Amino acid sequence: MFCYQCEETLNGKGCTKAGICGKKEEVANLQDLLIHLMKGISICNIETRASGKDNEEVDKFIMEGLFSTITNANFDRKYFMGKIQQAIELRDEIKNKNSVQSSHDSVTWYSDDEEEIMKKAEEVGVLNTENEDIRSLRWLLTYGLKGMAAYYHHAYVLGEKDTEISYFIQEALAATTKELSVDELVDFTMKCGEIGVKTMALLDKANTSSYGNPEPTSVNIGVRNNPGILISGHDLKDLEELLKQTEGSGVDIYTHGEMLPANAYPAFKKYSHFVGNYGNAWWKQKEEFEKFNGPILLTTNCLVPPKDSYKDRVYTTGVVGFEGLKHIPDRENGNAKGFTEIIEHAKKCSAPEKIEDGEITIGFAHNAALGVADKIVEAVKTGKIKQFVVMAGCDGRNKEREYYTDFAKALSNDTVILTAGCAKYRYNKLDLGNIDGIPRILDAGQCNDSYSLVVIAQKLAEVFEVGINELPVSYNIAWYEQKAVLVLLSLLSLGVKNIMLGPKLPAFVSPNVLNVLVEKFSIQPNSTVEEDMPKLTAVSQTC
Repeated sequence: MFCYQCEETLNGKGCTKAGICGKKEEVANLQDLLIHLMKGISICNIETRASGKDNEEVDKFIMEGLFSTITNANFDRKYFMGKIQQAIELRDEIKNKNSVQSSHDSVTWYSDDEEEIMKKAEEVGVLNTENEDIRSLRWLLTYGLKGMAAYYHHAYVLGEKDTEISYFIQEALAATTKELSVDELVDFTMKCGEIGVKTMALLDKANTSSYGNPEPTSVNIGVRNNPGILISGHDLKDLEELLKQTEGSGVDIYTHGEMLPANAYPAFKKYSHFVGNYGNAWWKQKEEFEKFNGPILLTTNCLVPPKDSYKDRVYTTGVVGFEGLKHIPDRENGNAKGFTEIIEHAKKCSAPEKIEDGEITIGFAHNAALGVADKIVEAVKTGKIKQFVVMAGCDGRNKEREYYTDFAKALSNDTVILTAGCAKYRYNKLDLGNIDGIPRILDAGQCNDSYSLVVIAQKLAEVFEVGINELPVSYNIAWYEQKAVLVLLSLLSLGVKNIMLGPKLPAFVSPNVLNVLVEKFSIQPNSTVEEDMPKLTAVSQTC
């Protein structure tokens, strides 16, 4: 095992015996083998497409396969063993039908013996590429693809499809099997960011066309006396179906973690049993799930291996998996998922224990933010707003992430924070006030809603007739897993410079690759609030 895809990887170098996330060595190796085989499927399918044939089954399999390997998504050995067998069958079907001649190992290797599969899984991981810089770029690209697959999956289940995204994912996977130069791989990585912007725009379209544009909303963070179900993750389709099936049941629905932004969508506000948000970012779930008392539904990544004391109350669905947890199957033939078991379970449980009360304000995605654009522009022109700081991305459990809370507190009263993702839990409950009615924390939503922050910045650049890097906008981004990698690549593809990244730089970025990013985009690591504040507030005064 060697895994360094997340920010918490062991000693900032790589997990080798078990993941800090809780992933076991066997599962990590099987994930590597699944990725290896999906490269083979991609090679075969690219040849198929050259003859004018599309295969949506392949597109869907690779999308879900990549998504399942994201940090904290699936810990289930049996799941990956099954996916590997499916991958071999699917690859060979395409290869034989189209007489694919590739001799790459990902295309030719075969076994149906579990012992041989486990042995192969140990051989095809990260360290299989000897050159450090090539390895760095291959995996930077692969991790960006994982984030892209996750976002595309959410759009896909809402009926939005774009074959260009699937084509690129497969082309890029195949590219990691070729002897490409550093420059060629850098180009692929930048293309990943470009397609990443397109993917997030597609997801934004899927969400807003299905559920309306998010509205500025005060969200309850207390509890009621009814039993409840806590829904975590990112999948709005799952939430929609759960709300419909619990209506009139006496069971309340609470959001958790990255599901918080769902409270701002008009389509969900009609449900009187949709109570609000319970708890904080993903890493506090062991404490908070214990106190919720009712069942919890994990719809995407961000699962922490559950404690025995509440393990029987945790349900998974979609690509999420953990040995011993109850799994709610996917939709079939256009029907909704069946949530009867978790609803009946909830009815037998006590109401959630109160862990806090009050409200927090959310719902400032691009449509809402641009709805008050005239106020924002006027506040900038009169000097009441002198600075915007984009503090988006992921939260994590390390104590050093208190930096983001301290940074938010230290910002001057004429500064507005633009945020998206669970990084906001470090400061979204601070009382930072407002500027002429504009909240000093504008929460655009989930991590994928970082797209909204780009739209807002582009609109401001248009109004003030300046380039995006000439705006009084700084970027202090927190990362944890692979969706944040795609967000970063997307920002770079748009030409955004001077991004500060933390709490520490990715282990998979080699010194030489880091130099390229520094020279081309002026990326820099964060350090302390005292040292970073002058850097991030030394922005252009063009506006």
